[in-house]
Amino acid sequence: MNLPDRSAMYSAAIQSILPLFLVTSLCAGKAAAQESTPASPQATQPAETPKPPAPDKPQADAAPKTPAELVQQCWQTLTDNVQNGKQLEYKTQALDALSSLGSNTRANGLIAAAMKDSNLDIRSAAVLAAGKTRSRALVAPVKALLNDPEPQVVFLAATTLWKQFHDKSGEDILEAIVAGDRKAKPSVLKGAKQDMSRTMHSKSALEKIGVETGATLALGPFGFSVAAVEYARKNGADTARVQSVDLLAEERTEDVHDQMKSAIGDKDPGVRAAALKALGEFHRSSDAKAIDPLFDDSKLPVRLAASAAYINSLSGAARTKTTHP
Repeated sequence: MNLPDRSAMYSAAIQSILPLFLVTSLCAGKAAAQESTPASPQATQPAETPKPPAPDKPQADAAPKTPAELVQQCWQTLTDNVQNGKQLEYKTQALDALSSLGSNTRANGLIAAAMKDSNLDIRSAAVLAAGKTRSRALVAPVKALLNDPEPQVVFLAATTLWKQFHDKSGEDILEAIVAGDRKAKPSVLKGAKQDMSRTMHSKSALEKIGVETGATLALGPFGFSVAAVEYARKNGADTARVQSVDLLAEERTEDVHDQMKSAIGDKDPGVRAAALKALGEFHRSSDAKAIDPLFDDSKLPVRLAASAAYINSLSGAARTKTTHP
């Protein structure tokens, strides 16, 4: 190889190695500089890894309500519905449930307040509820309705006093009705604001006192009047079965108790409500657990009956029916 060729080869080799040398030198210089510079305290500590959020502690199930708390819940249910300003059927259904509480002071107060309602059917239902309680504390409020402007209310007050309380305060009103087409002056009715010879024989008045209906002015778990009968029919209630429960409930035997306890699970809401009322009137605290699940029944009359029955079951000795000589 001649000299020019060797020079060219050396020159090419130097040109290819020089960039590598420069890069190596620069890297070595940076490393030396880092070793000579004291590290800051923060640089010497490893970066903290954020802690994952603590898992939520599983919450324990809410403690079951005590019997006292459930009683308060029952009262709230009954009170809210009997004071419902929009749904009149709720009020009449609540009045029926309250009537099963007998002489209970709180229940009597709610029934007496309903006798002052502006609605005719609510006052009527309240009178019937008072009769079903047979509580002497409600005699005076019922007597006050002998002066009601509506013949239906006057009639119910008179018959309730007579049949349920053996009180003859409304005797003159009943006599005026019996008189038929004979005239009866309003003064004879001790303040009733209707001419009974006219109103008791007019079609509208007869409708008001239920003479033309099959409801017979009865208060039941589905409320009062024809609307209640229709409500029961639409909800699949068998009135014959409900009446059978009511009749059986008059007997306080173990067999009847067991039948009522079984019937609260019946598919018929009317039977469930009637059976609850009957079961509550045995006043046995051991029945409370069986009643409790019906607080969530799909039908309001059953929920109301369950509320009253639960209160009754924890109220001590069974209520004895009022008897009169």
